[in-house]
Amino acid sequence: MQEIKNNAGELAAVITRNSYGCLVLNTARVMFVDVDLPEPKSPGLFSRLFGKPSAAPVVTESSALAKVENWTRNNSDWGWRIYRTRAGLRLLATHALFDPEAAASDGVFDALGADPLYRQLCTTQKCYRARLTPKPWRCGVRTKPERWPFLDARAEKHFQKWDAQYQSFAAGWATCELVKEIGNDTVHPAVQLILAVHDQMTRVESKLQLA
Repeated sequence: MQEIKNNAGELAAVITRNSYGCLVLNTARVMFVDVDLPEPKSPGLFSRLFGKPSAAPVVTESSALAKVENWTRNNSDWGWRIYRTRAGLRLLATHALFDPEAAASDGVFDALGADPLYRQLCTTQKCYRARLTPKPWRCGVRTKPERWPFLDARAEKHFQKWDAQYQSFAAGWATCELVKEIGNDTVHPAVQLILAVHDQMTRVESKLQLA
């Protein structure tokens, strides 16, 4: 675990590693919202033959962006950085700090279509989260890392070997890229620190393929 402290020496966030080896930013007050989008699917034979419409409209990146933009027009005190991930969008609220356990956070998650699993993790761990490094299988690492705490020195050595391979493979990929900034352009000082760490570690400006 790596601690991130502000200029006053106070703990602002921690970076942990999840079960499949990615580094994850955990912050108690800086709001991230993950919006997953469905994988595009080709219409089935029956639909092609008989022109049957799909059961529900497919959520696309443009429609998800429109939802955020429309909501923000009606909540003009809010400011967002909007990122594209491999599976959807990531939103970072830049204007203020929030409590992940508060009803207001649930209201924002509902309005913007936050991913249910992401919401559950935020509730369980009482913090907002953002994956910083690529998912291993997306960049070619097919094995799983040893879990911490390690059972013995052999397990720790296996993890170190896995991590060296992961870092090598992940160097050619980014985790997200900036799409746009909308709404209130004031950035809260506490958010600025987290934003800088997030953008550096996810390689936002690298133009690399997302994983």
